[in-house]
Amino acid sequence: MFSIAALVPSPPMLVPQLCGHQVASGDAPDEPVVVLRAAALEAAATLADRADRWVVVGAGARAETFDPGVRGTFRGFGADVVVGLGPGANADAPADPQLPLPVLIAAWLREQAAPGVSVRARVIAADTTPGECARFGADLRAELDADPAPWAVLVVADGAATLTLKSPGYLDERAAPFQSDLDAALRDGSRAGLAALDPDLCAQLRVEGRAAYQAFGGLFAPDPADPRVRTLYQGAPYGVGYDVSVWEAGR
Repeated sequence: MFSIAALVPSPPMLVPQLCGHQVASGDAPDEPVVVLRAAALEAAATLADRADRWVVVGAGARAETFDPGVRGTFRGFGADVVVGLGPGANADAPADPQLPLPVLIAAWLREQAAPGVSVRARVIAADTTPGECARFGADLRAELDADPAPWAVLVVADGAATLTLKSPGYLDERAAPFQSDLDAALRDGSRAGLAALDPDLCAQLRVEGRAAYQAFGGLFAPDPADPRVRTLYQGAPYGVGYDVSVWEAGR
């Protein structure tokens, strides 16, 4: 049974070894990466309180699935931090250096906040149409609801990467109003707002999480009302739109 969902972004800097920051005494508590990391860990811990089995959804170059035995590494992002999708991951198996970033981030959060949780990851192709994304989410919901055991869903997605001159995609003047609208849709749990995201505009603004956002909306399609959302973090401290939130089915 689908129980609860959460949304987190995918900056590698969430992993302390990749940026030299630690969530520990002595850190500046208002430093953006520390605040963002704490929010993401809180979201993961919230899921773990409700379900010990998760499905992770993210967007990537192609559709892929990964089971709880998979291990990956952040070697390509600057440090050989090895993470696994489940407590039963084979420690002797080689860590996949090509594991998609959303899957790596989910695996790291699992290890930090919920080491006993078992995770299955589903990557949806970034160019999937809005209708197909919605069906992906709705089909996932039906699959989880058919299982009497509680399941949580963790969506890993980023907003516009063109918000400032130092953004990965440089500055696009259309990005700020777009991100403002996206932020509002995420705060409100607006299924219509997520469904309305335009793939072409999102590609131009480098909204790499567009397909995952729209699958997220589809996850709540069976409900009579938009989901209830608790926003833990929303901002763009490094020129990319980030959101951390916990979502529950509306009544």
